[in-house]
Amino acid sequence: MKLLLVEDDDKLRNVTARGLTEAGHVIDTASDGPRGESYARAGDYDAIVLDVMLPGKDGLAIVRSLRAGGIRTPILLLTARDAVEDTIAGLDAGADDYVRKPFVFGELEARLRTIARRDTTNRGSVVALGDLRFDYGTRTAERAGRDLHLTAREGAYLEIFVRNAGTIVTRRALEDALWVLDSDASSNVIDVYVRRLRAKMEERGEPRLLHTVRGVGYRLAIHVGATSE
Repeated sequence: MKLLLVEDDDKLRNVTARGLTEAGHVIDTASDGPRGESYARAGDYDAIVLDVMLPGKDGLAIVRSLRAGGIRTPILLLTARDAVEDTIAGLDAGADDYVRKPFVFGELEARLRTIARRDTTNRGSVVALGDLRFDYGTRTAERAGRDLHLTAREGAYLEIFVRNAGTIVTRRALEDALWVLDSDASSNVIDVYVRRLRAKMEERGEPRLLHTVRGVGYRLAIHVGATSE
């Protein structure tokens, strides 16, 4: 893969770049926000590794700017922050994944492969479940012709439910699929995004599609059994 690494800590940037290069990837690096954003706009990258706290322009602002400019390159954020609110802020900005420092190199590379693979899967494929339509390529959705205006992370969650429509998706499966590894934070994050998806899908009083299967997980379906709500 061709990767862009934007990190202002010289030691971490050099060690990470060396590890990725030894793993067979082509790496460009930048040490501040404005230069990193410039590289991201000009280069054809398979994924971007972006530190949140950067001189000149922070990582979240860069993500928002890139997404607003139509750049859909997968982005993985690096940060020492560990609050659930910070995680959600980063994902809502348009990032595809989030790794907390310090991290294990193998985990970083695995996550990069995952978000790069997602970007090339099912581009332009649209599926329908009742009056819900989901576009895998853009991770956008409509219900009864109404744009749901999903954030990047809401789209990622809904994609998991759509791919498994009619079957139960456990909370653990969501954590594994979306790389939310911290047990306490992952539970809170899942609750937040399920509530958000329901609010958007049911904004005009539409029947519930995303159901809770008590003690197990969730199911996206038009008709559900008695154990769901």
